[in-house]
Amino acid sequence: MSTLHRLRAALLAGAALSGLSFVQAYAADAPPAPTTQLDAIVVTAQRRVERLQDVPVSINSVSAQALEQSNFRSVTDLQYLVPGVQFDPTNGSAFQIRGVGSTSWDFSNEKSVSLVVDDVVMDAQRDNGLTGLADIQQIDVLMGPQGTLFGKNATSGVIAVTTAKPVLGQFSAKGDASYGEREDRATNLVVNIPLGDKVALRVSGFSQGQDGPGRYTVLNQSLNAFKEHGYRAKLLLAPNDRVELVYLTDYQRHWDNNNRTTVSGGSAFFTALQIANGVTPSLKNDDNADDKMGSAKNTSWGHTLRGQVQVGQDTLTSITAYRDTRFIGDGPGNFAPSDQWAFNPFNQGTLKTWKFSQELRWASPTGGFVEYLAGLFYNRLDQDSTQIQWVTFGAPLVSPTGVKLTNLSTTTGVVGNPGNATRFRTTNVSAAAFGQLKVNLTEQLSLSAGARYTRDENSQSLGFFWKDPVPVTGVAMTFTPTGRAPLQSYGKIKGENLSYRLAAQYKLNDDALAYVSYATGYKPGGVAFVGNNYSPYADETVKNIEAGFKSELFQRRVRLNVAVFQSKFTDFQTSLLTFVPGNPVPVIATGNAGGLRTRGVESTFAWRAAQGLTLHGGLSYVDATFTDYIYNPTTDYSGTSLANAPKWQGSLGANYDREVGTVRLRASLDYAYRTRVWSQIGERPNTEIPGFGIANGRVSVSPLGSSFEVGLYGRNLLDKYFSTAFEQYSTMSLTHRISRDAHRTVGVFAKYAF
Repeated sequence: MSTLHRLRAALLAGAALSGLSFVQAYAADAPPAPTTQLDAIVVTAQRRVERLQDVPVSINSVSAQALEQSNFRSVTDLQYLVPGVQFDPTNGSAFQIRGVGSTSWDFSNEKSVSLVVDDVVMDAQRDNGLTGLADIQQIDVLMGPQGTLFGKNATSGVIAVTTAKPVLGQFSAKGDASYGEREDRATNLVVNIPLGDKVALRVSGFSQGQDGPGRYTVLNQSLNAFKEHGYRAKLLLAPNDRVELVYLTDYQRHWDNNNRTTVSGGSAFFTALQIANGVTPSLKNDDNADDKMGSAKNTSWGHTLRGQVQVGQDTLTSITAYRDTRFIGDGPGNFAPSDQWAFNPFNQGTLKTWKFSQELRWASPTGGFVEYLAGLFYNRLDQDSTQIQWVTFGAPLVSPTGVKLTNLSTTTGVVGNPGNATRFRTTNVSAAAFGQLKVNLTEQLSLSAGARYTRDENSQSLGFFWKDPVPVTGVAMTFTPTGRAPLQSYGKIKGENLSYRLAAQYKLNDDALAYVSYATGYKPGGVAFVGNNYSPYADETVKNIEAGFKSELFQRRVRLNVAVFQSKFTDFQTSLLTFVPGNPVPVIATGNAGGLRTRGVESTFAWRAAQGLTLHGGLSYVDATFTDYIYNPTTDYSGTSLANAPKWQGSLGANYDREVGTVRLRASLDYAYRTRVWSQIGERPNTEIPGFGIANGRVSVSPLGSSFEVGLYGRNLLDKYFSTAFEQYSTMSLTHRISRDAHRTVGVFAKYAF
């Protein structure tokens, strides 16, 4: 038996011996208390500290321990931990909640799901503000429209990440390292340093990466590999018990070469050419025959100052933030050596973003007859992007006699303009005032009302410039523009909206809560240029009704939360692949679907089955269907499903933590499943992604009384292959993208804390 097989067998055996079953953990990051009660979960969904069970909002809370036990590395992996959450990696990338989300390359497009890290909205393209998951306190996923209390008016939900805060008067450090298949590696280090009685510094750093499961066959290099590193530093100043200041700075750098691979080869000639270069197009093809590697490089950093002052019994909070992002993408699309066949050999883009935001909140304490919160919010995001797309329409870059091609067609240039590249400059400005009032009429019955008034101004310009081809192509080039000059090269969209939320909650007893809510939401319109044509789109609005039940049963050994909902969207902002005259490669067009309806039910549970053993899971059913979407006179998408929106998602998991003899045994096993989806709108058969499930496991031991821990981990233990998206690349071939987690990864890890 090989070493790899021994690792896999040991991991599965350890999980089985621990009596494990199935996903998302609720236990706190601490040894089990000598009780069979579940630990309480604290959230800030209403911008104040409350028990999850007391908040009339459907929330999934993922603890730091649950993230660690899942073995996942990125915030995007929440799609495998929280039923009802998806992540679409195409067309700018975005989260979806309850099936709803929008991806777009348009820089003025707001996301349907708002990612908020330490109270700062991460709204820039290519900046999720959180590459590594080191030193996370918890992640709260708020389902449905959150148009009242959060910085941006997210129409389908919020993912709120809270990182660990410095601890006064305590020095501590912890580190971990892991290594597994395909050079899967990760290291994390966290240090908490007291700087006197009133100041503390907390620094965390990480480095991680993995070789890809596929190959660039011509280059003989790994495909779908990634490398990341970064740090986060928090400085806490608490001069007295009424004032607290936290300064945060962070930096992350990401690189990957996740490229498309072919599913079908198109023509017989093109298929034969790929096979001759070591690539066989198929539904499980991980390889690419390009002779130039595609890559994405992303660097982001930021600064945040959070101040909190107690004024009487009330609390004044200020969050000031600045963020900066730099992105470089290089994605050639030939799928064969360019001296034999070239289609889109030079496809490069850059993006720079600058963001400033300021938020003020004034909040009363909880528990009184009246609870109130009011705030102001301002956000400005500037983005500067360039792109070149130089194509050959199939002609190789080198002739059979060795003569290099010296003329290219440019889809990023226009007839009559000397430029061969495009430049987009975008400014998005949002200002809002918001508030919420809650009246506790009795010990059982509470009513709340909240509102948010928002004004937005989005502008964008399109320009053309000359980019020296020699550093890119290696030879001097002439260019034949394929696009027509835009009739309009600048646009501005202004919008304003009043969103609100009404809710009633009733405590049946100390351990059971029922609630009902009605909420509206809004996303501003955007400025888009499609094929050099000015193509703005309108505001998106939503009306959502939700009813839920939260309970803790059997002396708080069982937690069961259930919610039913229905949302109706008007002018839903969505994207389609479309061809424009002169451009052989499809572009992403963002527009409005007249109507979208999403409805369903979601539930989560946790059960402390015995001391040291917790079972947990969730299930969601979502029907996300266009009720009115006539794309053009001959194409009606009404009645079809939203892209990347599974009807069913479920997860089951178990955690075990007990003393066994002279050691502490810890183990976890989880399984997440989703039903089929279509990666593009229209439910076309060649874009269907079949349902799939993945299992993850982890088992470790540590000597009693020791802070040292060693163990085995595994992602996708059943080695289930799946695609994340299908895309039609021109008329040449059908392509797909895969996740690194579509292949099993097993490895070892060690941790130490002091």
